[in-house]
Amino acid sequence: MVSPAPVPSSLNSFALPGSLPIPKFIAEIGCNHRGDVETAKQMMVVAKTCGADVVKFQKRHSRELLTPEQYNAPYENINSYGKTYGEHREFLEFDLETHAKLKSYAEEHGVEYSTSVWDLTSARELTSLKPGLLKVPSACNNHVAMLKVLRDEFEGEVHISVGMSTEEEIETAVEVFQSCPHRVVLYSCTSGYPVPFDDVCLLEIVRLIQKYKNTGRVGAIGFSGHHNGIAIDSIATVLGASFIERHFTLDRAWKGSDHSASLEPSGFSRLTRDIKHLGQAWTFRSAELLPIELPQREKLKFRPR
Repeated sequence: MVSPAPVPSSLNSFALPGSLPIPKFIAEIGCNHRGDVETAKQMMVVAKTCGADVVKFQKRHSRELLTPEQYNAPYENINSYGKTYGEHREFLEFDLETHAKLKSYAEEHGVEYSTSVWDLTSARELTSLKPGLLKVPSACNNHVAMLKVLRDEFEGEVHISVGMSTEEEIETAVEVFQSCPHRVVLYSCTSGYPVPFDDVCLLEIVRLIQKYKNTGRVGAIGFSGHHNGIAIDSIATVLGASFIERHFTLDRAWKGSDHSASLEPSGFSRLTRDIKHLGQAWTFRSAELLPIELPQREKLKFRPR
């Protein structure tokens, strides 16, 4: 039997917040558009109506990112869009001109556009579009050269997921931005699709806040969830997550590897609704008797005789 990791002593001092700021909600469209621009546009509009503040895509140059062996590896399965992994990735990829149009379309519909970047070329290309934020996925947070490009050539926020990462890798990524820590958001994340609940590790949010945010080494901490359902996202907000990111799809039965770990519109709507309601409810009583209680008190309260 494997012993559980010891709880950091600093977590013993965690206190519930006196107020509960509502996080920004990010709908991770990623490649769930299935390579179709019109579907991508529809997903942005629907995500906005479901409460998303940000819609996020992905940008890769597969021949730069993958080795020739990885690019040419057979990839014939139920979720494949090509005979090789490279063909599959290329089918799902939008070029820079298309991303520029998606950004304009998002702005027309009142939702913020963003993208995860996976390589140097993609980072430089998307920097030219000047979005408010760019995301570094867990798979690439040790790509120091790309991190430096985002530090030196991009002016917006840099959001970094820390799934499947060692503490040394997280430290290195944070140190790259030591000259501008306010621009960095670290995301507590477990890299799996989907992630079972005992691997979500919600208390990592508290640890990251205490180690990095409270010491001024980053600007904020977010939560990127790959689990099923929406039961635990509200707790991420209570623990201090300033951003809640969930994969988003119009249909979890669609072809593609990310749909099974994504929320459909009904689920995303309930997630944003419930967290907003939680924020409204996070108060002490403002008086012994609340105004809403007075008619009921008059009607129902026992009167001693």
